[in-house]
Amino acid sequence: MNELVNAVNGIVWSPALIALCLGAGLYFSFRSRFLQVRHLREMTRLMMEGKSSDQGVSSFQALAMTLAGRVGTGNIAGVATAITFGGPGAVFWMWAVAFLGASSAFVESTLGQVYKEQIGREYRGGPAFYIEKGLGMKWYAWVFAVTTIVATGLLLPGVQANSIAESIKTAAGIDPNVTAALLAIALGFIIFGGVKRIAHFAEIVVPFMALAYIIVACVIIFLNYQQLPHVLGLIFRSAFGLDAGYGAILGLAIQWGVKRGVYSNEAGQGTGPHASSAAEVSHPAKQGLVQGFSVYIDTLFVCSATAFMLLITGQYNVERADGSHIYMGVKGVASGPGYVQTALENVMPGFGSLFVALALLFFAFTTIVAYYYIAETNIAYINRTVHRPWMSLVLKLAMMGATVYGAVKTADVAWALGDLGVGLMAWLNIVAIFLLRNTAFKCLRDYEAQRKAGKDPEFDPVALGIPRADYWERRKLAAGVQARSEGDGVALHRD
Repeated sequence: MNELVNAVNGIVWSPALIALCLGAGLYFSFRSRFLQVRHLREMTRLMMEGKSSDQGVSSFQALAMTLAGRVGTGNIAGVATAITFGGPGAVFWMWAVAFLGASSAFVESTLGQVYKEQIGREYRGGPAFYIEKGLGMKWYAWVFAVTTIVATGLLLPGVQANSIAESIKTAAGIDPNVTAALLAIALGFIIFGGVKRIAHFAEIVVPFMALAYIIVACVIIFLNYQQLPHVLGLIFRSAFGLDAGYGAILGLAIQWGVKRGVYSNEAGQGTGPHASSAAEVSHPAKQGLVQGFSVYIDTLFVCSATAFMLLITGQYNVERADGSHIYMGVKGVASGPGYVQTALENVMPGFGSLFVALALLFFAFTTIVAYYYIAETNIAYINRTVHRPWMSLVLKLAMMGATVYGAVKTADVAWALGDLGVGLMAWLNIVAIFLLRNTAFKCLRDYEAQRKAGKDPEFDPVALGIPRADYWERRKLAAGVQARSEGDGVALHRD
């Protein structure tokens, strides 16, 4: 099975997908005049703006839900794997994907807001919605929805669960079967509580876990600050093949940096728009900008923290394709969270390994919860016309089973399946958002014009010539009716 999955991955993760990820991000960056730099202050302001409603969550809650999906095992085990097979230069290409990917995240999340719908008492949206309504291609939307349900419901949870089980086994010697059972119980408690419970859970856990991890990384860097110039130089030299030791694997540095960068920050993959569509905002570009900043938090902060801890302490290996080593800094530890645990344990004996296990527990578990929300949103899309309540129950049970399976299986199989899921979603979504790019940039220009005029931007799809934005059209109509009613009331009072 592992050989079959690796063969398919070789096709999915061909140089064409790497070029597509980087090319789309570069194009969106130039087209938006590098909004990820121009609107950095606006991104941070919007994070804390807005409130939740009966139908939607706040901008911050949506950000936390998105970060729950973005910040996961890819930030620890994924970075270690990228360095193992791509060398230190892979870190630079992860940064490049994050910087360019911020514009991709803006485009996809803005589109998610434009074409979102209110289903029951909740906002729902994502690539399946904007593919059908924006492109008018229902078959394509269904392909994405089914692919995403399989990827986030069955393939990806195993990667997160496997890393949790392995790190806890390393730190505390707890059998993976015990960890698997506990994860399944905890997951069931959260996902049977609905989107509001997921949002509140993410809002509390995500900021705490990310901040604690970054603080510990800063302590490691401070204690070894004299190594920092050398590490930075090594990253940049290796990224462009200028280091004699790593020049032979330049292509692998780019491939693994992009692959793990996309896996970690998920920009362009199509996962972010699901949570961002649930936000209660007055203009789609608001949540698009917030989600652009989430990519920075994931890769430039959390992934960089892992990379610096590994490279400064030297607790990593770099392997050639034939299995021989270019550099070996740690023996007897498989590539993944064990590297980071070894690095911290050397600096903080008796604390480091356990801390990484706890961080990974929070990172990966919240990601599994986010995967459920994404898969469940695509089931809601499929069920819009014919209600099939059994599908949500099957998803819950399947995800709990996938979590247990991933926790007790080998890491190689789990990562291979996870890569396959990410790659398939990325292919489908990046093509879609490129075709719909004009809609997203209309929203950006409209938002900037209203802000320049001193207004709190309000979205009017009819005025912008954006069809089939049904939720926003109804919202605008309801606001007009309410304004006329209030005006009539004032006139009647005067009479």
